[in-house]
Amino acid sequence: MVNQYETVFIATPVLSDTQMKEAVAKYVKLITDNGGEIVYQEDWGLRQLAYPIQHKTTGFYYLIEFKADSNFVATLETQYHRDERIIRYLTVALDKDAVAYAEKRRANKAAKAAPAAEEAPATEAE
Repeated sequence: MVNQYETVFIATPVLSDTQMKEAVAKYVKLITDNGGEIVYQEDWGLRQLAYPIQHKTTGFYYLIEFKADSNFVATLETQYHRDERIIRYLTVALDKDAVAYAEKRRANKAAKAAPAAEEAPATEAE
């Protein structure tokens, strides 16, 4: 049965931008190769951790929303666990209300980004 999931992982802060993109690409490819479908991705960037993890106080956060078979989540989390670049991860199954909330959040984010994109060229032209 195909469900919608949301996974957030925290990568170690010592990664370069290229290494972070490679890590994300690895998990996106893993999802799609196993019959999953990527719904949405968002890079939350480098953030302060609530408490030190492995003597680190910051980490790169990344969110992936996807649709996949319920058996796939165990495979994904096993890969997170084996990857030394990943210091924490959490995968959550989304119910219909959570899916609706996620869609609303994406629409609000897109609406906020659109006016900012329209205003930027106007200020540059002046």
